Amino acid sequence: MNKLVAAVGAVVLLAGGYYLGNSNTPEPTVIKVPEAPKAAFNSSGAEELAAAGVASAQIRSLKTPASGELIIVKDGESIQDAVKAAQPGATIKVMPGTYKETVYVDKDNITLSGVIEQGEYPVMDGEGVLNDAVLYSGNGFTVENMYITRYKGNGIMGQAGNNFIIRNNFVIDTGVYGIFPQLGKNGLVSHNVISGIEDAAIYVGMSDNIDVVYNQVFESVAGIEIENSRKALVEANYVYDNTGGILAFITPGLPIKDCGDVIIRNNFVVNNNHENFAIPGSLVSNIPEGTGMLIMACDDVVVENNIVTGNDSVGILFTDFSLATNAARDPDSDPYPNRPKILNNLMLDNGKNPTKLVQAFLATKLKTEGQDVIDTVGMDDGCILDRNRYRTVGLDKYTECDFDSTANVPTYMLPDPVAPRKDDPNMDVGKLAYYGVCAGCHAYSSRMIGPPTQIVQALYMDNPEGIAAYAANPVKKRDDYPEMPPQSHLDEETRLAAAEFMLKLKN
Repeated sequence: MNKLVAAVGAVVLLAGGYYLGNSNTPEPTVIKVPEAPKAAFNSSGAEELAAAGVASAQIRSLKTPASGELIIVKDGESIQDAVKAAQPGATIKVMPGTYKETVYVDKDNITLSGVIEQGEYPVMDGEGVLNDAVLYSGNGFTVENMYITRYKGNGIMGQAGNNFIIRNNFVIDTGVYGIFPQLGKNGLVSHNVISGIEDAAIYVGMSDNIDVVYNQVFESVAGIEIENSRKALVEANYVYDNTGGILAFITPGLPIKDCGDVIIRNNFVVNNNHENFAIPGSLVSNIPEGTGMLIMACDDVVVENNIVTGNDSVGILFTDFSLATNAARDPDSDPYPNRPKILNNLMLDNGKNPTKLVQAFLATKLKTEGQDVIDTVGMDDGCILDRNRYRTVGLDKYTECDFDSTANVPTYMLPDPVAPRKDDPNMDVGKLAYYGVCAGCHAYSSRMIGPPTQIVQALYMDNPEGIAAYAANPVKKRDDYPEMPPQSHLDEETRLAAAEFMLKLKN
């Protein structure tokens, strides 16, 4: 009898404990107070400059409308719940704590701002299971002061969001791309620290008018990558111990076919000799270890006032698609790095131990020692200032530059916000989703992180519903590709429209 009473008591205690344990789990709470939290960020800087007696200087500025709504998220609550509750223009303050979730922001003018207390950041931890930390498609999005780690795919990814600011974040050991604005226009990536990325730490894809400034990137395959983008300023970054430091290039087969007007200046590009640990077969797996800068098929790139030292293969490499032997050709993309411009730079100790790929090219030029600057094509429309400062190969046709500074371009950002991509009359839902989401991993005929679009077309043919369903709940199918991340944050109509566009694509 006593045993029976004891057993019943144990069950009651267990049930009570279970109830109390669950009832003590904090409910997600959202606190709203009437403030104007973005006011501090809304100054254009003009008044400050005028007060300092500077009347005509151009400044980097981006205003986004603020509603005055402030939402506070505390440890144990959900950031995504706060996003759901927010109205456009809200600021979401995230208190220190650990947040194990993916946050998707599809509203306009949202600011996601971490609160740092006694040096403690809000931590987003993917635990090696979740794919993405922060995804945004809304316009006027700001994310700052977050510590992001252990995600499999992306730290912060923009999906066709314009007028964005990504600043003051740590992105550590987070999968394929650290910070990845895709199909964005008018954006700023600044003062971030990123490392341990198996593709690109900062990847600006198919975007326009982007400034990438004051970041620290290290121990990744590609440090900073400007791909199929126009008007990008890469300035004052510390880029070290990557496989390749700063890259500007075209990936064949993407919807946007060109790359140009890139200024790379005032950066430290040091000792980028890390082993290439990219996914085998991916485009960045072609980067020679020890490459300071790589310019492939990107036009009008200006390299100015950088300190480029200790890169074992080469300081700066200009080349065409021949470097990417596993990339298909795109008849709509010019393969040559037209009109390269090399101004004053400091280069030292580059090319001391070139990889076999670089050695093979040097052998064709009867050289054995690596160089500060190599142009594998031998462009006849390039220019260089004071060429005797550097050890060079392939620059015989370069002329003396007729200018020595890009100071007249303080920024490529635009003074006023641009219209959302969805307002573009040439962008329907399917095309926008393909450009902004799918093309981040799929080129038409070349391998990126995902298989070429041509292969997807062959597999699914007249079955867009099959693609849409797979995208919502993908499973790993091939050993030679990583598992596709789920796209369930997109609604069914959008996934189907993107699939239909994908199947009709010709190049």
